[in-house]
Amino acid sequence: MSDNSSTSFSMDDPIRKGRFYFIFEDNHSYILYDKTKRGLEIKDTFTEEQTGITLEKGIIYDMDGRGHKVPIRWLYPKSKYDLDHVLEAAERMEKKYREIRELTCPDSD
Repeated sequence: MSDNSSTSFSMDDPIRKGRFYFIFEDNHSYILYDKTKRGLEIKDTFTEEQTGITLEKGIIYDMDGRGHKVPIRWLYPKSKYDLDHVLEAAERMEKKYREIRELTCPDSD
């Protein structure tokens, strides 16, 4: 991989994919990757204490030049989560982006 992440998986081989996401697998985690953040460099990594999910975040800049940290990938530890749980999160993401697309580009499909 070309970013600074410690995660090792092949970007060429998702185990599931949707219009707006990929799901990858490594030895310890299921990785939910937001396709809309493709190309963003990982700038921060944070593990949520309660869930054990690790978020890898990048920065998107708005029109005023302010940076906003946004999640690029979520790493779900296999010891706590199964693939069905990750698929549910991926489908919620998919639904959110479809709704945004319908609002902003109603004739795009």
